[in-house]
Amino acid sequence: MTTLLGLDLAGRTVLVAGGGPVAARRARAMADDGAHVRVVAPQVCEDLRDLVAASLHAPLLAPSSAQRRPDGGAAPGGRVTWAPREVRESDVEDAWLVLAATDDSGTNRAVAAWAAARRTWCVNAGAAHEGTARTPATTHSGDVLVGVVTDVPPAHLSAVGRGGERRAADSSVERRGADPRRARAVRDAIAEHLRSGGADQRRHRPASGGLGSVTLVGGGPGAVDLLTVRGRRALAEADVVVADRLGPVDVLDELAPGVEVIDVGKTPGNHPVPQHEINAILVEQAQRGRRVVRLKGGDPFVYGRGGEEVIACREAGVPVDVVPGVSSALSVPALAGIPLTHRGTVAAFHVISGHDGLDAAALAGVRDRTATLVVLMGVSQLARITAQALGAGSDPALPVAIVESGSTPRQRVTRAPLGEVVERAAQSGVRPPAIIVVGDVAAEGRLDPATVA
Repeated sequence: MTTLLGLDLAGRTVLVAGGGPVAARRARAMADDGAHVRVVAPQVCEDLRDLVAASLHAPLLAPSSAQRRPDGGAAPGGRVTWAPREVRESDVEDAWLVLAATDDSGTNRAVAAWAAARRTWCVNAGAAHEGTARTPATTHSGDVLVGVVTDVPPAHLSAVGRGGERRAADSSVERRGADPRRARAVRDAIAEHLRSGGADQRRHRPASGGLGSVTLVGGGPGAVDLLTVRGRRALAEADVVVADRLGPVDVLDELAPGVEVIDVGKTPGNHPVPQHEINAILVEQAQRGRRVVRLKGGDPFVYGRGGEEVIACREAGVPVDVVPGVSSALSVPALAGIPLTHRGTVAAFHVISGHDGLDAAALAGVRDRTATLVVLMGVSQLARITAQALGAGSDPALPVAIVESGSTPRQRVTRAPLGEVVERAAQSGVRPPAIIVVGDVAAEGRLDPATVA
């Protein structure tokens, strides 16, 4: 049977006997956790050689001070050294953990026996049941570390038959238990569940609380599966979600029970909750000790007023961070098969808000056909934008595409020349949310091989 433990190896010596790819992977993992790894082998593979060389220039990691990267991995800092010779019994003397990973099963058994005689845990990479420890298949999600091992029936145990006779444990069961592929498969399933936000990862905090935090999450163009992994993780950790109706609203149905949703009601052309009130909600909720997620459509910093929300939080002393999202300005045209840049057609693009109209650079790009124009929130201003472009000398035949409800089942594309697009949009009943793309890349069939030819 296997008992799961977490080992703090920072600053402690780990012996790795062997120099192949398995030894390299284990040595790197232990060094990432801050261990002082001593490799003993006559020859080592290229990965191990590189690891040893790199560690010569890395600072030692102080005991018990291993740090985690934002992506969940461990910060480098352990030391890896190499003794180019056969492993000896004396090598085990000062090791806290031993890994037997040579290409000779007899040597691995000997190393495991030396470790057992000194009551030192030993992982036998070639035969798990012949060691006293096993390395789990691991995954990180934020500050959560998950390890999975397959249990191995000890070789010396026997089972009791119905008649009371003792018989050896089934070796086929033993082999199945030692198969690391099973542990990796379970690990991968758990990792996907954590990454997708399927598990409630809210942290428990005392009722008295302290200061909470705010995370601005860009939700992408609308489809739930275009929300980033980090965004889903933030939602899984949230106590309260402050949401518009411009992002992936379906993800709200997946939140854990007890998560409060505050609908600030933003839809195209309708903002019933003013921005200053939204700022106040974020600050007030965080000051109550809650982990707040501000879920927005697209990217928080692309016409999302995310900068104002960050400033409000910082002025109040509330910790705030930002999870970028897939901007609708880029993703919605792509989902409609419209490349914003295309070799031989156009090499630049301008993104503007329909409320602001066309600036000089955007007008020049459209007029000279040197840049694609992408207009957000522009349906209500389509006539004004079109008049500006035509008035600046743009070609009335310039292609225009309007993509409604991009990434959702309601996605629809309306195309027309610049000189006719206002009338065509009215006939088709174009409604927001929609992205307007002006330029040669918006032409029907632009990516068809026949068109290219």
